[in-house]
Amino acid sequence: MYGRLRNDVREIISTLCKYQNVEIVAGAVCVDHVHISVAISPKISISKFMGYLKGKSTLMIYDRHPELQSKWDKAFWARGYYVETVGNITDEAVQKYIREQAEESRKEDSKSTAL
Repeated sequence: MYGRLRNDVREIISTLCKYQNVEIVAGAVCVDHVHISVAISPKISISKFMGYLKGKSTLMIYDRHPELQSKWDKAFWARGYYVETVGNITDEAVQKYIREQAEESRKEDSKSTAL
């Protein structure tokens, strides 16, 4: 994800998290994926939240970027997602990992735009 799309994805995810009272602790929109660490109420089902986040964000992204609908046959996000609860590691370790992933993505981004 580059340029305006990257900014839109960041804004949309932030907005949808606010609607659900989910706090974004750290996040990175990378070239082909998103890392996000959130503080979520134990009353919220993770699978339902992810379904909401991926479903609503897809609609909002396609509203802003209709040309992408035909590109991926209406499936903007991959089917799965990875979830881990923070308990055995610190919030700082998670945030460090996300920062490193964002930096790696920036390096990939600059290589691809330099070609």
